[in-house]
Amino acid sequence: MEMSDLFNLLHNAIEAQHNGKKISQKEMAGKLGISMRTYQDWRLGNAKPQAAKAVLDMLGMLEDDEIIRVVRKINKLGDKS
Repeated sequence: MEMSDLFNLLHNAIEAQHNGKKISQKEMAGKLGISMRTYQDWRLGNAKPQAAKAVLDMLGMLEDDEIIRVVRKINKLGDKS
């Protein structure tokens, strides 16, 4: 699976979580703190953020329930900034 496939999968999952409400690439880029061009490049496979691959590989080593715990901790840390 390519990184672009993962970004597209995650983007679609986030839209599905919001009852199918479309999320623009500009809006998603803003939420991630990156430019829309960078986000487009990630989704098209023109750029591959290496840190993202490492994070996804590490998450892939965890059991489902542990992934949920880690993501919840990440969200709490994000709420503090």
